[in-house]
Amino acid sequence: MTDDENPGVEPSNAWWIYHGSGQPLDLAERDRRWPEPPPWRMFFGGPDLPTPPADERENRRRLGTPSVAHSADTNAVAMVNAAISLSRPIIVSGRPGSGKSALAHMIARELGLGRVLRWPITSRTTLRHGLYEYDTFGHAQALGGNGDTDIGNFIHLNPLGTALLPHRLPRVLLIDELDKSDVDLPNDLLSIFEEGEFVINELVRVRDRQQEVTVHATDPGVRAPVRDGVVRCHAFPVVVITSNGEREFPAAFMRRCLTLTVSDPDVQRLAEMVAAHFGDRDVEVPDDMITKFVAARKSKGGLAADQLLNAVHLATSGAFDPHHSEGWADLLDAIWHRLSEAPA
Repeated sequence: MTDDENPGVEPSNAWWIYHGSGQPLDLAERDRRWPEPPPWRMFFGGPDLPTPPADERENRRRLGTPSVAHSADTNAVAMVNAAISLSRPIIVSGRPGSGKSALAHMIARELGLGRVLRWPITSRTTLRHGLYEYDTFGHAQALGGNGDTDIGNFIHLNPLGTALLPHRLPRVLLIDELDKSDVDLPNDLLSIFEEGEFVINELVRVRDRQQEVTVHATDPGVRAPVRDGVVRCHAFPVVVITSNGEREFPAAFMRRCLTLTVSDPDVQRLAEMVAAHFGDRDVEVPDDMITKFVAARKSKGGLAADQLLNAVHLATSGAFDPHHSEGWADLLDAIWHRLSEAPA
């Protein structure tokens, strides 16, 4: 594509397919420009399943209305495009509330990649939790009671497992707060990230008599066929891994990922966020709300953007009149409470 064919894109950025504006890309243009992965990141799962519909209700909850364009963080946009082109996960670090998780929803909405698959991580999460569940007890009961004996009805693919189903274009998978995981989980993910596939042992055991089994996916009401007990992707998912920087990851894991550090949103990005979430309200947001928030964020050592949204909701919902209500300043101070032990 020449620069003349894509006006408004700088020559050095003409390879970008994601622009970070939050505005959905024309699907024909997306398909025409979608980059081929490197030969070593090609996978051969199939046949391809249809792209699931977007969960626009969840996108609006996370991002607000798509009618408000967002100012792009050039570094973040470049790293997302690199992750897409290389078919590699991207680790997004930053302070709580800086918009790390929202990035996955921005990518899915802008590129029309369906609903985001979210895998929240705790200290007890294992790789199996992300891949699939097998209801051993339920299946045993069914076999013993002349009930439903189809093993596929007792297997449920979890977010990571669903993301690895074959699609022509990738799913978006959000692995949220991986730094909270057990020390072994990042290393356990290495083979999955390299091979783009995993085995369901319970289906391998029955493949001689049932080569294809239809199982439940994470997407509501969706079932997917699995052949020979192996789930294998076609397009490697767009994997957004968030981290609050609570610990470092192993070098072998980092080598297979791209990294991005996001900063706290500035005044312009905060204003766009407020407009996206509250632009349809008749009551105007107080002019000084955002500047007061930025000042409080600086003095208190970092506040989350949703703390600003909480205050704006009170100011625009009729619950408080910020110009005349007693105690408004004290309420703001309580809502904008410090998240860290000391100022950064």
